[in-house]
Amino acid sequence: MAEVDWLFLDMNAFFASAEQQLRPELRGRPVAVVPAMTDRTSCIAASYEARAYGVRTGTNVGAARRQCPGLVLVKGRHERYVEMHHRIVATVDSVLPVTKICSIDEMACRLATPDRNATSASSVARRVKTAIANQVGEHLRSSIGLAPNRLLAKLASNLHKPDGLSIITREELPHRLHRLKLRDFTGIGPNLEKRLASRGVRTTGALCALSKDAMIEVWGSRVGGLWWHWLRGEEADERATQRRTIGHSKVLAPPDRTEATSRATLVRLIHKAAARLRKAELVARRIEFGVNHLGGGKWRGRACLAACDDTPTMLKAFESAWRLRGPDDRTAVPLKVSVTLWKLEPARRRSLPLFAEDRQAASAARAMDAVNNRFGTGSMYFASMHDARAAAPPRIAFQHIPELEPQRAPPQRQ
Repeated sequence: MAEVDWLFLDMNAFFASAEQQLRPELRGRPVAVVPAMTDRTSCIAASYEARAYGVRTGTNVGAARRQCPGLVLVKGRHERYVEMHHRIVATVDSVLPVTKICSIDEMACRLATPDRNATSASSVARRVKTAIANQVGEHLRSSIGLAPNRLLAKLASNLHKPDGLSIITREELPHRLHRLKLRDFTGIGPNLEKRLASRGVRTTGALCALSKDAMIEVWGSRVGGLWWHWLRGEEADERATQRRTIGHSKVLAPPDRTEATSRATLVRLIHKAAARLRKAELVARRIEFGVNHLGGGKWRGRACLAACDDTPTMLKAFESAWRLRGPDDRTAVPLKVSVTLWKLEPARRRSLPLFAEDRQAASAARAMDAVNNRFGTGSMYFASMHDARAAAPPRIAFQHIPELEPQRAPPQRQ
């Protein structure tokens, strides 16, 4: 009997569907979720009614309006999508355990042994869909893929949208894959596709025919060997990879394109990046700040750090870099700001700071994290951020999904 090991759930047009679930007047209408109510930005989600007119994620809003005259624009509500995400995870988990959350709208579940035959797995998948409709919202649609491993289950989830259920069994492999395009596989992007083409591989059939050694050569790492196993329906362990960078960026709305607001936003982004660094139990050895200017041009500031994870040290580095900006950078109109932490390594490898001042800064940052974890983000912050609290509000989360916030206490300044 044909068997599958994994169930992969993909919430269809999640942000747009969430808005249609939350706002009944939007149901059945073409909807685009946008970061700001301006024609100069891009859509971050589009309902299937809007997709019928060619509106997609990444479509310029001005162009989307022209393509779809009845398009309804909705400013994204990050907190509501995160809240709905957690409700969906809890609902799926009530049917079968969620093994891995892949993004805000995707998750993977390893099926229990009794449910691995195709008939039982399909029944579980239908129960998942019904549970989401009943417990979270009937206007949230999902596509589910069933397959022998997670890569193929995700691939199967994309075969029929919206509201699909597709199965790829081990017995069908690899021939079932031959009719698909290389770009149908998550992980094969433009650059890898070019590398494959340079070796004469332009179809999935040709990809499946490669030897394991040839795949390792194409990928340039052992990941190619994992792909060789995955395409045959086999399980292959993925080694945990260490995050290379942590960063945040924000495009400034037209009224906020001033030197003062760009600086305040950078301060806010530094606080967010430093908190994420500590949560991941990492330290950084370099920090970079950036401001992209309207009409072109950019400013970049950077500083070396001594295995740092505390906010005060990063803020000092920023202030030093900010003072060194040239005259043109001070007068240019800021469009986008960014903060990136580089050269990350596990905090456990770090030696304790030599100077008492540095130890105090690290202790203060951890104490602030403890307060914010208990009473909500922003309950306690460094005084330098007091005027920047409204800058850089939470953005739409894809890979990085915040936990639900507890009830917030009145803010305290440190």
